[in-house]
Amino acid sequence: MDTIRLTTAQALVKFLNQQYVDFGNGPEHFVHGIFTVFGHGNVLGLGQALQEAPGEMTVYQGRNEQGMVHAATAFAKQSRRRRIMACTASVGPGSANMLTAAATATANQIPVLLLPGDTFATRQPDPVLQQMEHTYNLSITVNDAFKAVSKYWDRIYRPEQLMTALLNAMRVLTDQADTGAVTIALPQDVQGEAWDYPLEFFRKRIHRIVSRTPHPDELAAAADLIASKQRPLLVCGGGVRYADAGTELRAFAEKFAIPFGETQAGKSAVASDCAYNLGGIGVTGNGCANTLAAEADLVIGVGTRFTDFTTGSKSLFAHPEVEFLTINASLYHASKLDALAVVCDAAEGLRALSATLEERGYRTAYTDEIVVAKKAWEVERKRLSDVEYTVNQEADRPDRSSVSFVPEVAGHLDEKLSEYATKLNTSLAQTQVLGILNEYLPKDAIVIGAAGSLPGDMQRMWNSTVPDTYHMEYGFSCMGYEISGALGVKLAEPDREVYALVGDGSYQMLHSELVTSLQENKKINVILLDNMGFGCINNLQMEQGLDSMATEFRYRGPEGQLSGELIGIDYAASAAGYGVKTFRASTVEQLRDALREAQLQDRSTLIDIKVLPKTMTHGYGAWWNVGVPEVSGSEAVRAAHEQKLEQLGKARSY
Repeated sequence: MDTIRLTTAQALVKFLNQQYVDFGNGPEHFVHGIFTVFGHGNVLGLGQALQEAPGEMTVYQGRNEQGMVHAATAFAKQSRRRRIMACTASVGPGSANMLTAAATATANQIPVLLLPGDTFATRQPDPVLQQMEHTYNLSITVNDAFKAVSKYWDRIYRPEQLMTALLNAMRVLTDQADTGAVTIALPQDVQGEAWDYPLEFFRKRIHRIVSRTPHPDELAAAADLIASKQRPLLVCGGGVRYADAGTELRAFAEKFAIPFGETQAGKSAVASDCAYNLGGIGVTGNGCANTLAAEADLVIGVGTRFTDFTTGSKSLFAHPEVEFLTINASLYHASKLDALAVVCDAAEGLRALSATLEERGYRTAYTDEIVVAKKAWEVERKRLSDVEYTVNQEADRPDRSSVSFVPEVAGHLDEKLSEYATKLNTSLAQTQVLGILNEYLPKDAIVIGAAGSLPGDMQRMWNSTVPDTYHMEYGFSCMGYEISGALGVKLAEPDREVYALVGDGSYQMLHSELVTSLQENKKINVILLDNMGFGCINNLQMEQGLDSMATEFRYRGPEGQLSGELIGIDYAASAAGYGVKTFRASTVEQLRDALREAQLQDRSTLIDIKVLPKTMTHGYGAWWNVGVPEVSGSEAVRAAHEQKLEQLGKARSY
């Protein structure tokens, strides 16, 4: 057998360069590049291998280990899981920093390859710098923590172990039903150890992704179930986008007059102007989709995991005879809600089911309900876009000015709105800003978000006219994903404008990959909405009877609580220090001007938009089960618990 002598790290890089995927249109290189933050645990092993022979992989310099994995995740998500990135970090804190992002990738079923440095396999220098010692088990390192957030985990103690580890890694990374973060821990010494690897191991490998067709028995049962129902509803999930099945879903809906709601991951698989597209569904859904969802006698999930936000904690689908049918590549997800499972590729399943139903002459019993519901939502959407903050000012008595404005989330901080308006120096409402953004951003631009109140506003209000232009990480809803993710999206789609919609809370969490966007000359646009707090959680807190506490951004007051003056932050100034082109907006005119100017720039931009709290979208008929205290001295909290029990009694228990 012909062999080649390589270090473990060199063999790893050589192997990754020979991995290709074929989704039916010919082989494509799978591992596009590798993000790095070098330290003593990886710079001399994997670093040397990448310096000497990187092959087709581009090496990107990350600023924060969590951020670079977020970027890698977004790259794979926007690439519909057909291309991936690897990420490497050093021993200890560098590796541990990747944990949150690894969980984000796995929760969303997005493939990313993590290569954390590890402590010495020989244990000769123990404890090496940044090593965490476990006195009860010396084999445990920080990297064992990745087991809980990875779809595949391995540690390489000997160079030859790399071969089986990498083959298993590729199996999971290309698995359309059960993928996520793959972690291969690389002890610092083993990275530099050499072995005679078989040349055959480095041959070009083409991983052919075969679209699974539905089993005839499952298909027949699904057709029987649909044929027995009058008012079915489709739920378009992320699997529709990953299977490139938007055309099939739209054709299916139009042929049989079946309306569909969109999950966060499924939104923009089909354009919003489709007559049967009801828009966002669930807790962050709109009144149109949620109204018809409550009346549906059959729910057909396509490529969805049926999370609690989609199902309203299993209470949204309230028809007394409702049943569930799911088309999904994963048997696990297809079986949720005790559904009739059709395990197959989304496009293949929709095509086969369409042909079967067409033979039966099937048509739903909807008349004008879909049109009426969509028109009603468009009226509401326009109202949200036209919201304006107003103040009544009595003549010559500025001390007696009063706020006549009623925010969307009323009854919480109403008496503090004028304080916020003064401190922020703004008249902008959040829904008003979303309406302007949807109007002014290029139609083929990609918008990205993850956490806070913005995902709800976006799922409800955003109209997508071009496929795959809505990129929301809501499987883990990870604060800090937005800006790092925008970089990953830009690397995947370099010819499109990319806009990260981020709240001030998320911006403070993580924005360091702005620097990498400048370094790589990959322009991203940050749309930062500053309402001086964790607004989404403040809503949740106060809706359940609690007082506002530690969710507004305030100085510590004289009584010892975080109840002093509001903290004003100039986010534009912070980004300008990196070299980002920045703008400020607190009026409609300033926002429109900033959006026009940002499009003319050739480097990353940030628009610091000041918005009033409590002006996000709210409600629309879905319930969310949260942990309301069963015992409390507060009457409001006790009332909230009673309301929870009442709603829980209406929900499915499994």
